[in-house]
Amino acid sequence: MEMINQVPKNMFRQLFFVSLLLLTGSVAARNNPNGGHHKDVDVKNIGANDLPPPPVLTKKFLTLDGGPPEVVARGGYSGLFPDSSNFAYNFAPVLSLPDTIMYCNVQLTKDNLGVCTSDILIDLSTTAALAYPKGDKTYNVNGRDLHGWFAMDYMLDDLKNTTFYVQNVFTRSSVFDGTNQIMTPDDIAALNFTRMWLNIENEMFYAQHKLDAAKYILDSAQFWTASHISSPELDFLKYLSGKVDKAKTKLIFKFLGKEDVEATTKQKYGLILNDLATIKPYVTGILVPKDYIVPVTKDNYTDAPTTLVADAHKLGLEVYAFGFSNDNLPSYNYSYDPVNEYLQFIDNSQFSVDGVLTDFPSTASNSIACFSQSKNLTTKAVRGLIISHNGASGDYPGSTDLAYQKAVDDGADIIDCTVQMSQDGVAFCSSNIDLTSTTTALATFVDRSSSVPEIQPANGIFSFDLTWSEVESLRPTIEIPIKDGGLLRNQRNKNKGKLLTLDAFLELAKTRKTGGVLINIENAGYLASKKGLGVVDAVTAALQKAGFDKETPQKVLIQSDDSSVLSVFKNTPTYERVLAIKEAVSDAPPAVVEEIKKNANSVVIDRESIVIQNSGYFTTNFTEVVDQMHAANLSVYVSRLRNEYLFLSLDFLADPYLELATFVSLNVDGVVTDYPATASAFMKNPCADLNRTDNVLHLAPIWAGGLVSEVDPSALPPALPPTPVLENGDVVDPPLPPVSKGKANAPASAPAASGATKRVGNLGIVSSVITLFFSFLCLF
Repeated sequence: MEMINQVPKNMFRQLFFVSLLLLTGSVAARNNPNGGHHKDVDVKNIGANDLPPPPVLTKKFLTLDGGPPEVVARGGYSGLFPDSSNFAYNFAPVLSLPDTIMYCNVQLTKDNLGVCTSDILIDLSTTAALAYPKGDKTYNVNGRDLHGWFAMDYMLDDLKNTTFYVQNVFTRSSVFDGTNQIMTPDDIAALNFTRMWLNIENEMFYAQHKLDAAKYILDSAQFWTASHISSPELDFLKYLSGKVDKAKTKLIFKFLGKEDVEATTKQKYGLILNDLATIKPYVTGILVPKDYIVPVTKDNYTDAPTTLVADAHKLGLEVYAFGFSNDNLPSYNYSYDPVNEYLQFIDNSQFSVDGVLTDFPSTASNSIACFSQSKNLTTKAVRGLIISHNGASGDYPGSTDLAYQKAVDDGADIIDCTVQMSQDGVAFCSSNIDLTSTTTALATFVDRSSSVPEIQPANGIFSFDLTWSEVESLRPTIEIPIKDGGLLRNQRNKNKGKLLTLDAFLELAKTRKTGGVLINIENAGYLASKKGLGVVDAVTAALQKAGFDKETPQKVLIQSDDSSVLSVFKNTPTYERVLAIKEAVSDAPPAVVEEIKKNANSVVIDRESIVIQNSGYFTTNFTEVVDQMHAANLSVYVSRLRNEYLFLSLDFLADPYLELATFVSLNVDGVVTDYPATASAFMKNPCADLNRTDNVLHLAPIWAGGLVSEVDPSALPPALPPTPVLENGDVVDPPLPPVSKGKANAPASAPAASGATKRVGNLGIVSSVITLFFSFLCLF
């Protein structure tokens, strides 16, 4: 596509990572016939002086040495690929800082050589159980009986020839399982990364079985040198401290849970934490769970930071934190924005950790190189409107005063109101005409539940059946993005705020001096013909009363999925008319686009009308819909963006900033989002500007279809039906019926209200497909 040709040349390293993945296949094929034994490896020391130096970040951090925190990739890019696999280690540097450290959790084999697996039970992350069906055993490991498959029962050659990695986090995609053979530190060293971190756990257990982790490390020193070695066993580090070259290798004491017992001293880790001076002679730093530094309450909110980092720094100890993962954000404070979590640890006025151990090193890298110390940026680095979706509905109940106020504070250019009508004719803001999902209406007015098939197949409690005073008495409820999906939004705010009349919404927009308002009108035909409620008239009167029909610095966008609604506003040139195309489409023929132009200045389209994805949750292609609309001089807004990782295609790496980068690179004119703060942080960040050459990193767009090309088609679920082409019937509606008096109790039998429901016969199928898809995703 034309977009690809517009990307600066220095971005191709980041965009065409598929070539790198293909290369990794040849790297795996070059494994030496002896399975990676030292005598067959001829590589440079990790961190050799002749490697190109990494770019220098000029920012000052509150780390021990004042430099930027380190990014440590746990098992490579384990957030996407199986932990410690060839793909994971090769992909990690592609979108990360060049000096990112590769982390290997070492297990010892029967011949005292090392392999990288996420756990001592290698069947949790490899195919060992398939390769050796009768190989399971039970061992007592530091006082616990563990049953499964252990590396120490097999020779390295045997594991290398028979065992492949699988995804060990069951909520992640398993499509790359069985692709890469088991890796060793030798294999990692052969890839010529600048630095490698070895984590040695259970050394005492291995010693009981006549294996020697220290000997393995010291014997390996003639072939490679690890930059960091960590262990939760203090005696092991004490022994190594007198053996390794501390100028080249940092020894790090790893803390486990505070109630866990350290194997050699028999003290709880919580007690050792209170006396760091006793371990200072033997180690350079400590590796701790992140909640040691920023505790999280039982109801999933961050508590005040501890003094751990400051205390350790006073002793001259570095502090590394582990447990970072984009797809497991435990605190509502972060609004499902993983960058917010990293900034809590690296960009505050009190401290900065010296490094983060993460499953998603690209996000950690962007947080350090791009987002740290950028809170005061005010000018956009890239173009595009930020349009709220029911205000900041990711943090507060949608369409409430608090949601709108936060949206403005968070940098939204346009705040939106979807207009509903009460029984007594009051226009107010609510995301849904059915109040059961957005308020406590079900608990209060269950007797008002009714069926309106023209609006939705399920029963509901509809706004037009309640008076405004009854609506006002309800408490709003925050959205649950995926029912039974395990993701909840800010629960302390779940019933906060109040619904606003349209007049009050417009007054708030004027008082807060927003960039403008978007007024969304739905179900106008039904309300007029069946309920005697003129929502279009109510909107017109409210805008005139507030003075928005005059020339004003604030933009006014009138949105509807009904072209006949937009036609009513054609005579007010100050209004921008936005046609909502709610169903995803793959193509917009010129003749259909010309029909849109008759009543609209712009369109708002679904994300999948721009980036197509398959049933395996990978992107497959970019459409030309944005270019087709632009060719007709129509602006394009994409809806809706949500931070929760379950809404992000796998290509976006559970990082909402990569999705934003992709849509901006495809020249959308604005984004509709539940989280305006994330969109604002992206658009104001210099790293978002792909044309700048002074950036250490870029917030790079993805290449659609890149990842899925590396997946065996048999590993993917059945393909979804093709996305339809936009048709005239989707964008052309019959004239609005007049507002009928005295029909509030008429039977509900009006024709379909708008173009958005033209394909209503397919909605049940689509809904079923979506439900099945998320059920399938949960199996990964």
